[in-house]
Amino acid sequence: MEIVHLPEPDLIVVRPATLFAFIKVFPFIICAIGFLLLAWRYFPALAILSLLASMIGCYRFFYIRNCIYTITPEVIKITRGIFFKRTDQVELFRVKDYVQTQPFLLQLFGLMDLMLRTTDPVNPVVWLRGIPLSDIVDTIRAHVLETRQHNRIYEVN
Repeated sequence: MEIVHLPEPDLIVVRPATLFAFIKVFPFIICAIGFLLLAWRYFPALAILSLLASMIGCYRFFYIRNCIYTITPEVIKITRGIFFKRTDQVELFRVKDYVQTQPFLLQLFGLMDLMLRTTDPVNPVVWLRGIPLSDIVDTIRAHVLETRQHNRIYEVN
């Protein structure tokens, strides 16, 4: 499990699973092996393409693994990047809708994608991809209702 509950109450840190990162990088691995076999058999210069595919795959793997989703009672912080970090924050009272999806491959490994639709102009959709299957949707929903009541925000359709 990649969900970490820190000593501070109501602070949840979630990261995409290692297996999810491997699944996303798998096409690059196949491509690198294919180019390496073609280089060995037919044209040695294709080894450069194999190396390039390997490097892209490694970068993508570490990029996915360095995504950190921090959920507090007030905000969701999404931190991503390897060389240049970027942190987006979305106030929880702006969350309007929750969509939990589990494609077949993620079902096999007990993972899920969570999409949060918000009224935030910069982040209208927040994705938490490849996280372990859990009841995090209920936790976020409880935090959203609590922050709306605390800030006296009422939804008008």
